[in-house]
Amino acid sequence: MTGDASPPPHFEPRQVDLHGHRVIYRSCGHGPPIVLIHGMVNSSRHWEAVAMRLADAHTVIAPDLIGHGDSATPRGDYSLGAHAASVRDLLSFIGVERATIVGHSLGGGVAMQFFYQFPQRTERLVLVSSGGLGREVSPMLRSAALPGASAILRVAAHPSLLHALWRAGEWIEGAGARGGVYLRAIARALRPLEQPGAREAFLHTLRAVIDVEGQRVSAEDRLYLLQAMPTLIVWGARDHTIPPAHGRAAHLAAPGSRFELLPDAAHFPHLEDPEGLARALRAFLQSSAPADVGDGDWGALLRRRPAGADGRGEAREALARLRS
Repeated sequence: MTGDASPPPHFEPRQVDLHGHRVIYRSCGHGPPIVLIHGMVNSSRHWEAVAMRLADAHTVIAPDLIGHGDSATPRGDYSLGAHAASVRDLLSFIGVERATIVGHSLGGGVAMQFFYQFPQRTERLVLVSSGGLGREVSPMLRSAALPGASAILRVAAHPSLLHALWRAGEWIEGAGARGGVYLRAIARALRPLEQPGAREAFLHTLRAVIDVEGQRVSAEDRLYLLQAMPTLIVWGARDHTIPPAHGRAAHLAAPGSRFELLPDAAHFPHLEDPEGLARALRAFLQSSAPADVGDGDWGALLRRRPAGADGRGEAREALARLRS
């Protein structure tokens, strides 16, 4: 190693106090900021492999959403809007005015809500296997919205079961099968739910967006707003949690957006194919200019809504075409 070699980037946790609550985030790199928002029962840790691949050209910021990871689990509002506001407050606290916003699964819904609430702070939008683009979702998540789910989660998050899941994932991965990474991701995601406060926060977050019939929050009626925002939609081709058809339909309904399918990934592209996801992000960042949406621009965008559209019509028609 030469004496002038740059040290490797770090992705260690940092803590701030927002409104009297502990908020944890991880950051690495230098350059234009990019914010990575995790999904349900995930945390900033899950972004590490992607963050390290982007740190040579970007300041990467990955928060633990309230109620997730090592952030506080207060009794309070766990809606998408509340999460988006918390991300805004964190960025303001650490001195980041504008950024590219990336969201996975639930984090995709938070990212879209962030753009909707704070367009002037959003330079680009990236949705990774995102929620909020259609009703369908895995039976497991619909079941978690049922009464009594807290008791089930208490059993599912028992240390002995999590250890068994992790070992099974290692064995499957060692045998060359693809399901091992997914099992280990489930075990890693469930581990924070050992604590009662985390389980309650998870249920509050889940029930804000999902019920027994599927996803109950939708951005389909506002996809036309993305005409002002460089947007990349990325999906794992083997995703059985949220179908890739949601991403394709959103791409067709969102003017100027890009869509990329990762053949080696399921619902967790940042864990199953971090190189593929980072490559897609780098290409998008290098080939798109950051948006600059002011307050006056927002009114013009709202008035530019397609005449006669019922809001969700274009997305629903696109989804119907893809299913046929």
